[in-house]
Amino acid sequence: MPDTSTVDVHLFAAARAAVGESSVTAQAGTLTAVLDELCERFPSFVAVRPRCSYLLNEIACTDAQAAVVAGSRIDVLPPFAGG
Repeated sequence: MPDTSTVDVHLFAAARAAVGESSVTAQAGTLTAVLDELCERFPSFVAVRPRCSYLLNEIACTDAQAAVVAGSRIDVLPPFAGG
């Protein structure tokens, strides 16, 4: 039976390098709670977090208190270089 209390977190570029994985699961909650959990589990993420932007279910999310319900997807996007 799938875990119904988690969210999928997909990491890109520097966030992926900091965590060492392209995706992880975290407990549902607010965006801040999910990101705090990642910082606890992956201390290298702490340095990357302030520079990132976030998509919640494919929509830009700037509200740190946004509800992230079970089954949601968060994309963690650090600044990209290049062109």
